[in-house]
Amino acid sequence: MMKSRILTGFFLLSSITQLAMGQINKDVFKTNKGDLEIWFIGHGSLMFNYNSKNIHVDPFSRMADYSTLPKADLVLITHEHGDHLDQNAINAIQKDDTRLIVNITSGEILQKGQVMKNNEKVTVQDIIIESVPAYNILHKRENGNPYHPKGSGNGYVITFGDKRVYVAGDTENIPEMGNLKNIDIAFLPMNLPYTMTPEMTADAAKMFMPKILYPYHYSKTDTNLLVELLKDTKKIEVRIRKM
Repeated sequence: MMKSRILTGFFLLSSITQLAMGQINKDVFKTNKGDLEIWFIGHGSLMFNYNSKNIHVDPFSRMADYSTLPKADLVLITHEHGDHLDQNAINAIQKDDTRLIVNITSGEILQKGQVMKNNEKVTVQDIIIESVPAYNILHKRENGNPYHPKGSGNGYVITFGDKRVYVAGDTENIPEMGNLKNIDIAFLPMNLPYTMTPEMTADAAKMFMPKILYPYHYSKTDTNLLVELLKDTKKIEVRIRKM
């Protein structure tokens, strides 16, 4: 059954799609150029459907049977870790004209795709994609190197008509988030030791005040903690989906 309601200027439809690997939740938003479907595949994996185009973000084979999912018109890879750069998943959804956008190191590994460094912009089929920094400051490996070094990984701000969606990738609450403007929907990671605590995620959200915040890539982190931390920040609606 579908339920619809108007929230913060958006028309939301929630539904369940049956696929080979189980149930994938979808939310649908109205834009001034057509509906935007967001598929919550799991972990850091998302799919957007917009004007009959399918945009996959960090497809990961452990999250779904990608042979059953819609073929990709565009694939965005945030960074090179195996749960974000999965060649088998990419192959399963790739077609002859699929555009692949990757960070620097993923491009070196794959030897294909359009490399975007931090703070670059490209337009693909009327979809504007901006690459933004994604890195660790606090959380590091035993050798002292950050799990995600500065200047390597990307987050992406994707503009669908009049809606701007921020997919942060693996990052902490870095100062550059304060430069983000007019974010309608944000995906922020929340799992230790690789990304953020609920407190860091709440701080990150307050830097740029998205209208809707989805925590993602949160593993076993208690999402209720984030809801509690932001309960008095009325301009941010926190939505929890199975990720």
